[in-house]
Amino acid sequence: MGANISGAGRLEDHRFLTGEGRFTADLRRDGEAYGFVLRSPYAHAEILSISVDEAASMPGVLAVITAADLTAAGLGDLQNTSQIPSDPPTVHPPRPVLARGKVRHVGEAVAFVVAGSQAAAQDASEAILVDYKDLPTLIDPAAALAAGAPQIAEEAPGNLICVFRTGDQAKADAAIAGAAHVLEMTVDNHRVSALPLEPRAAIGTYDAAKDELLLTLTGQGVHGIRRALADPVFGLPPEKLHVMAHDVGGGFGAKNFAYPEWALVLYAAKKLGRPVKWVAERSEDVLGGAHGRAVNSTARMGLDAAGKILGLSAHLTADLGGYLSNGAPGSGTVSVTRSLQGMYDIPAVYMESTGVLTNTAPVDAYRGAGKPEGNFLIERMVETAARRFGFDPVDLRRLNAISEFPHTTALGFEVDIGDFKALVDRAEASSDRAGFEARRAEAKSRGKLRGLGFAGFLESARGAPSEGADLRFTEDGMIEVRPGTESNGQGHETTFTQLVADRLGRPMDEVRYIQADTRETRMGSGHGGARSMHMGGTAIVGAIEMAVEKGKGVAAGMLQAPLEQVQFMGADFVAGDGRAVSLTDVAAAARQPEFGLEGGLDSFFSWEDAPITWPAGCHAAEVEIDPETGDVQLLAYTGVDDYGILLNEQLTEGQVIGGLVQGIGQALGEQIVYDPETAQCLSATLMDYAAPLARILPMFNIEFLSTPTEANPLGVKGSGQAGAIASAQTVINAVIDALAPLGIDHLDMPATPERVWRAISEAK
Repeated sequence: MGANISGAGRLEDHRFLTGEGRFTADLRRDGEAYGFVLRSPYAHAEILSISVDEAASMPGVLAVITAADLTAAGLGDLQNTSQIPSDPPTVHPPRPVLARGKVRHVGEAVAFVVAGSQAAAQDASEAILVDYKDLPTLIDPAAALAAGAPQIAEEAPGNLICVFRTGDQAKADAAIAGAAHVLEMTVDNHRVSALPLEPRAAIGTYDAAKDELLLTLTGQGVHGIRRALADPVFGLPPEKLHVMAHDVGGGFGAKNFAYPEWALVLYAAKKLGRPVKWVAERSEDVLGGAHGRAVNSTARMGLDAAGKILGLSAHLTADLGGYLSNGAPGSGTVSVTRSLQGMYDIPAVYMESTGVLTNTAPVDAYRGAGKPEGNFLIERMVETAARRFGFDPVDLRRLNAISEFPHTTALGFEVDIGDFKALVDRAEASSDRAGFEARRAEAKSRGKLRGLGFAGFLESARGAPSEGADLRFTEDGMIEVRPGTESNGQGHETTFTQLVADRLGRPMDEVRYIQADTRETRMGSGHGGARSMHMGGTAIVGAIEMAVEKGKGVAAGMLQAPLEQVQFMGADFVAGDGRAVSLTDVAAAARQPEFGLEGGLDSFFSWEDAPITWPAGCHAAEVEIDPETGDVQLLAYTGVDDYGILLNEQLTEGQVIGGLVQGIGQALGEQIVYDPETAQCLSATLMDYAAPLARILPMFNIEFLSTPTEANPLGVKGSGQAGAIASAQTVINAVIDALAPLGIDHLDMPATPERVWRAISEAK
């Protein structure tokens, strides 16, 4: 279709690079006030009393809001409606907007102060007197499940939220029992923060004349956030709550959800009759925002004498934090199933996942949402099996890679197309594995340990199974595209604009892109699940095709030609005799009453129950370790990926590299750490949370192989999550390869200098 515009600049870049982006914290509303959240310093405590009189009387203070005020106003709780198959049934403890009677994690919102300035609101918060009765804390899910453990929520006896099971346990156990080689491992995928460049922020506005609320926020899924707030919290029909987002500086899943602060700015705006803004500081965004991962797995895998994997059985424990976030507990349960066996043909698989409350921040979807956890587990097991049972790690992957398509996994998912062995072959060649031993020897001569690690990944890309898009032809000659999917930095404005321009033969500057506004977009499942081009792009194509079909009828009338002879070619409708009329003229004519087209060529397409696509890849990382300090240097990284047809290779590569860096960050340093005694978060600032720095990263070598999918008319597979799904295990496998001569074949993330140094010291 000629839509690969690699090398062209993004339409978004000019405003971002010149400071003209419209981010929520930069917006100003006439008469706006400023909110500050008083947060709990305790991880688990009863609230005996709250005194706000002194704070409320301070200069500039407009309101001090507590849970009692919200209850009196009739506000409901934030809801979790996830339907996770579970035995016993999934429990949904209430999550109040402000702590009611008890706090369950450090950073939980206890009161909301609104003042004429940010400083006044913050100063007043320090005058609020809260009498807490400290309670025992739990940060370890295993301890939370133990008999006699302190109860976090009355609705969840034993702190148990759900037990999700899938697969054939008897078949998997039998396959493992009869195997020549059996591996048992415990693998930890630790808790991290999404850490978007732009922290969470929101502005609430109330229109008294219309009795309507407007929430402007840095968010990823405005329709979903509206559903979560309108009726459940405010008792309003959806049309009475308008939710919109402008530019968004990263989200990675964490901005998909309804947070207490969204409800607070709306309530305060209505109460005060003026706009109320809240902007998170970095530390409170980490303390109060949704965390990711936090899944610990114990698994068994059986292989025959030749190395063929016969069976896999995995028992997962998902730490859900003190409350259930909107999407929880899906990431640690159902979402893992699509990637648990990775790119491998494993005939018998069983998985069981237990969701548990702890006195920590809620855990929800973070870039990949379950797929990183599943792929990390299987790739660490394949790597360890190769080392313990005498197989070559790359050959073992090649031997077990799915090779016939379509392939139905043991857990019932159909992988339609791929060439996984080719991915392994290319990664091996492109990383110069043949020359690695010489590089290892050279490093050894300098007293260093060098390692080359490989890992594959297979993920499901789709997210929510429905999506829509509007295409409108305006009287000023513009074409408006209004997708339900939303960008938070990926470049959708460029790719969707190019898609419309290319298919309709119009210049890109005649296409207007509108997103993330419940008034301007008819429906939408937002961002998440690497779904934007597969789902949003397909919806746009559907709307284009509907518009073209309408246009053929109009053009036939204008040209006085038989309908069946009219074709759309380039930017024109052409009759069989060569006479033509432009799309622009047809769109203008279509608005005339004689054609009987309400809305002219305007078209809306909704795609329901869409199939899943299956991006895949094989990656290689090369590291060097200083055994005296444990410092790990990432020297080279190669990724060979299959995303089907690439509409814009430049943007695809950028998305992949962004994800790679997040996985590398988790592998080498990022970690949310809680004090085991007090459950205080010890890594809530960038002084303590080791986000990856540019100086630790190599130049990335990203290559693409393409097996186009028929799951959508574009032949595309999702790429937005893939880097984060692949890189953590690739880097850890490289670290293990460097440490293998010392007899070390397992190390939990993150591979910090201290952790690596201890492993080396204990191995001597």
